[in-house]
Amino acid sequence: MSNISKPLIYLASASPRRSALLHQIGVAHHVWPLAVDEQVHAAEQPACYVQRLAGTKARTLWAQLAEAARLPVLAADTAVAIDKNILGKPRDEADGLRMLALLSGRTHEVYTAVALCREDACDLALSVSEVTFRSLSQKEMSAYWHSGEPADKAGAYAIQGRAALYIEHIAGSYSGIMGLPLFETGRLLAAAGLHFTGQQDCMDPQAPGPYRHAEPPGQTGNSRIATAEVRG
Repeated sequence: MSNISKPLIYLASASPRRSALLHQIGVAHHVWPLAVDEQVHAAEQPACYVQRLAGTKARTLWAQLAEAARLPVLAADTAVAIDKNILGKPRDEADGLRMLALLSGRTHEVYTAVALCREDACDLALSVSEVTFRSLSQKEMSAYWHSGEPADKAGAYAIQGRAALYIEHIAGSYSGIMGLPLFETGRLLAAAGLHFTGQQDCMDPQAPGPYRHAEPPGQTGNSRIATAEVRG
């Protein structure tokens, strides 16, 4: 018999990919889009950048929620990095084509941080993957840009979309490259005592995991609710 579970967490993101990935592991959630300043600080390293933004998003939404409505808040941030430069979302076509030219025929890194904030803690996990692009022609890059897919993606590509045609090799987390590393996310949820339908009995929340504890977090408004099917 199937039924719909109650939301377990808030997802502080407007990304449909992150919501879909949570569905994949059976985590029912509220979707609450949240905008924060994503400007890179001077000399900021990619790992520090994504961890700072993921933590900021999660703590910001936690502080905005009415106490009676609070659930743990999950947030993530992803950055593409090459030659020590962070590639965010392209500003326009010229910027998008510049990014694709940088990635063409080379290997780059994708950093995704996940933050989970609740009453007494805000925990962070980091996923780092490598992605190798084959060489791209100007015609291919232009056609890809005009498909519309790169416009709102870090690094101007989506591994789960048409860009899969250009990717020779990945090393790391496919879901992390998409924007929400499920291994790290599952470990954070389990360590916080949050049980979801995709969780296995053998998952030990006490096992060593990639957690870093930050200081505890401090809107009422509208949120969309995304639920996952559970087995009863």
